Amino acid sequence: MSDRADWQPLRDELQRWNAAGRKAKLWFRDDDAIEPTPALDRLLSLANRFNVPIALAIIPQPTGKALAERLAGESRVTATVHGWTHQNYTPDDTKKQELGLHRPQAVVLDELHRGFDKLEALYGKQFVPLLVPPWNRIDDALLPHLAPFGYRAVSVFGLAKQAPIGLINTHIDIMRWHGVRGGLPHTEVIGRLVEELRIRFDGHDEPIGVMTHHLVHDDLAWDFVETLFEETADHAAIEWRPVTHFIH
Repeated sequence: MSDRADWQPLRDELQRWNAAGRKAKLWFRDDDAIEPTPALDRLLSLANRFNVPIALAIIPQPTGKALAERLAGESRVTATVHGWTHQNYTPDDTKKQELGLHRPQAVVLDELHRGFDKLEALYGKQFVPLLVPPWNRIDDALLPHLAPFGYRAVSVFGLAKQAPIGLINTHIDIMRWHGVRGGLPHTEVIGRLVEELRIRFDGHDEPIGVMTHHLVHDDLAWDFVETLFEETADHAAIEWRPVTHFIH
């Protein structure tokens, strides 16, 4: 376990919510699932232990029945569409993006249509009509074309802006993506979470999304997830909700 004193700022903020008789809405998204792995088993074990619902962003093209069969009995898990192949099509000097206009729009949309249909067929009632763009990036020009395929919402990163489709975003990323890979220091992630809670306390009603990537977690990242669940799962000021609660 980390030094649990690191978590005091979160406890203090949640006490403020509790004193005001309010509850913060949180949801949990984990990206890049393709097949059953020990890391996925570890994540599911934590979700079950603390009764936290998980939205799993699954890469449609390479996935198949093995993952669907593994998840079939997991009542806390929903399946969402994570692009098509999670392949980058941008030039080397720009931010990675699969769902951009670096290819013909019709090609990109056809992949998103196929991804929706494949995961819906594999997951049935566990499937959620939510698109999670790889690297949290999608060109705005694609958004108006998603609803005819069945998509009801998109999930990227940051406070939601006006869009022609519902946005159910994430706001907390526990990973360090540059330099030495692995989980960010707990104090840094907790600081961001407290900041998001303060924004909500002041009247912003958007649910707070926590984003993880089980396949690349180190001990620090796993410890963060476990401690976050320990600190919040039974807290009077926190509601961990399935992402389906936010899709209208």
